[in-house]
Amino acid sequence: MRSSVRVVRRIPPLAADIAVALAVLAAHSAPFLLTTRAADPVTGYTIQQYLPVLGQVLPLIWRRRAPLTVLVAVTAATGAYLLNDPDTAPQPVPYALLIAVYTVAVHGSRRERTWGLALLAVGAAVQLAGLILRTPSADTTVRGLVMYVAAWAMGRATANRQAHARQLEREKEMEARRAVERERAAIARDMHDILGHAISLMVVQAEAGPLAVRPDPGRAEAAFDAIAAAGRDAMDQLRRLLGLLGEDSSEATPTVARIGTLVENVDRAGQPAALTISGTPRPLPPDVEAAAYRVVQEALTNVVKHARASKVSVGLDWREDALVIDVVDDGRGHTGGAGHGLVGIRERAAACGGSVSFDHGPGRRGFTVSVRLPGAAA
Repeated sequence: MRSSVRVVRRIPPLAADIAVALAVLAAHSAPFLLTTRAADPVTGYTIQQYLPVLGQVLPLIWRRRAPLTVLVAVTAATGAYLLNDPDTAPQPVPYALLIAVYTVAVHGSRRERTWGLALLAVGAAVQLAGLILRTPSADTTVRGLVMYVAAWAMGRATANRQAHARQLEREKEMEARRAVERERAAIARDMHDILGHAISLMVVQAEAGPLAVRPDPGRAEAAFDAIAAAGRDAMDQLRRLLGLLGEDSSEATPTVARIGTLVENVDRAGQPAALTISGTPRPLPPDVEAAAYRVVQEALTNVVKHARASKVSVGLDWREDALVIDVVDDGRGHTGGAGHGLVGIRERAAACGGSVSFDHGPGRRGFTVSVRLPGAAA
């Protein structure tokens, strides 16, 4: 059934309208071919009596492009047909007018539908006047009015269904665009975190390396090793982010377990850093794992870039219903800048149902980032 509907929808509108016009012409021509004229059974129906039938059918080819004009033309041809032979009851040929009424109800604009209803009202008034003058039978008049009202109602129902389908399609497209935008924003945040952290460590080591080349060659070598390690780690994470490593890149997946490596890299880069863990670690949902890693990464990046701290500590407190992360430094504190680091931390925590608070460090020195992420015990 659905395949048949899809095939019908692929038919060009003009070809479909021509097919409808031919079908209506066949239905209107059948009475002239299969019955005789009551007034003159010998000669039958004449060309003059049949011509209005063609006038009813031909406009249907343009019914979608000019619905109201087609309705007016079909109505005029129908009137000419009814007045063509007043002495005998003409053969009933209502299909063209019914289709024209239906088309205005489906494809007509608000203004065209208003005029179409006005035209139908005039036609109903004429039929009722004819009923008073006893020209047609009451049964014929009522049947005709019911058919035209039904055609209009079916047209409006079809138009509403099509409008609803278009609205659903637009909503699906909008949701798809929003999903793409969310995905792009997430990728942008990840790339910002990865590159910002790695470049910060590389800059610090690159600045310290030349100063230590002569007095402390070992320290200079460690600085360059740290630069290479930070670069490799950034490349691994970028490949993982962009899907270039497939399933073999599980080691680069941001998890709570990798926070220790993150802190070690910062410490090795010359910014003294320490990690403390309390409570019992346990698996978390992937989004919470990634948020925890990225939050610590962004906080450490801010310390390296802006804090001028002598030390920084990262605390992971595994509680019964949550993982609380505290990143505390003794540097300059919040400088009032308008960067996106703190905003990114807040958004990442909120995305997985967590919360964030920012405050001074101990003794009102430095800065503290405290993040609470959901993590109920199994």
